[in-house]
Amino acid sequence: MASSKTLMVTISGIRGIFGAGLDAATVVRFAGAYGAWTRRRALAAGTLADGARPLVVVGRDARLTGAICADLVSATLRSVGCDVLDAGLATTPTVEMGVIHERAAGGIILSASHNPAEWNALKLLNERGEFLSPDEAREVIALAAADADAGEVSGTVSVDEIGEVHRADLLDAHIDAILALPYIDADAIRARGFHVLVDGINSVGAVALPRLLGALGVARVTLVNGTPDGRFARTPEPLPENLVETCAAVREAGADLGLVVDPDADRLALVDETGAYVVEELTQVMAADFLWGKRPGAFVTNLSSSRAIEDVAARYGQAVERSAVGEVNVVVRMQEIGATLGGEGNGGVILPDLHHGRDALAGAALVLQHLAETGQTLSEWRATLPDYRIAKHKVSVEGLDAAALLAALAARYADGGEGIRGVSTLDGVKVDLDGGWVHVRASNTEPILRIYAEAATDAEAAALAERFTAELLAG
Repeated sequence: MASSKTLMVTISGIRGIFGAGLDAATVVRFAGAYGAWTRRRALAAGTLADGARPLVVVGRDARLTGAICADLVSATLRSVGCDVLDAGLATTPTVEMGVIHERAAGGIILSASHNPAEWNALKLLNERGEFLSPDEAREVIALAAADADAGEVSGTVSVDEIGEVHRADLLDAHIDAILALPYIDADAIRARGFHVLVDGINSVGAVALPRLLGALGVARVTLVNGTPDGRFARTPEPLPENLVETCAAVREAGADLGLVVDPDADRLALVDETGAYVVEELTQVMAADFLWGKRPGAFVTNLSSSRAIEDVAARYGQAVERSAVGEVNVVVRMQEIGATLGGEGNGGVILPDLHHGRDALAGAALVLQHLAETGQTLSEWRATLPDYRIAKHKVSVEGLDAAALLAALAARYADGGEGIRGVSTLDGVKVDLDGGWVHVRASNTEPILRIYAEAATDAEAAALAERFTAELLAG
């Protein structure tokens, strides 16, 4: 029997290694619970005409298990009385936009984001094209647990209520919405004659980004890792240690910049014209720097993101608020305060003018527009922004009491002290220091504790991360 140790059921989705925690029965159980929840929700809201069925958009990245999982999900949704719009290979933001555009009752994205190829996940959306709120997610998880106890899929309908499946490419509508933004000018981008290299990590970004760039008027696109077959040519997370060959390819191609995404294309990393990696933390900062030049508004990011966003906000006299880590937490806070923009330091840009979700396509458009308007190179723009360094460590929680370790760390710093600006326990433990900060928290997507540290230099950030890792384990 396959181990269930890899299965993670959180607000970030139902995630695990296929065949070792995430199996067909698990996919069916959660898809059925979600479909039944969606149907009940639509009926209670009175949004369905007599005899109509709720529509659920289903899309996937290019993982080898994606087609299998999509078939299981679609069949299960139909069995509980939902119609399915099968978007096929589609980025996460494209599916989110598709729910809005199609006025669907929800959506399911089959992607484990930055996780290795053997992982997959069901990421669940509500009728607004947003990830389920914690309360919504708990309702679906409770239904799935009840089904597991009963040994059945609840909500299965009679033969005459079975849903239908339709297929559609939703990417053009997503691109059209980006081009319709009042601050995106394809003619200005076209006039720069950009040459852009795209690293599509053998997934949906290899399809979506070239089409977007063509619509924006980019003169030349060089595509690497461009076959969307799910056989990832590198470790999929867009971190500098995984992008050595990509950075070299930008330099060798003579491209103006490189765009790098994760397998579902909701995260964007940048490479400048010299082949230098632009810290992933700065993607959201660059988006804010561009948009604050157009209009004011608050920004929301998570506790693990760079202090650079506050520095740039100060230039414009704008506010920054922090949330717990997790896209849904950022989105909830953005909606509470009516934020103009938001994001996460993992390369996520959330632009409410489009939708409340991380969107690498939107981020790419904002970056290109800024370069087109200013005439700057990416390295010149980078030089105008704060230069912090982040070290990212992780510790396996196998055999450890993670909650007890975090509690002990919080207690150690509860009384503050010299050089300590503040301590937050909103999400794990974050200690703000005069020379940087450290954030220790349980991952939403992997069975690990993450230790992120930021300081002025790589050495200082690494030393902070190592110090707090030792203090954590000592607890």
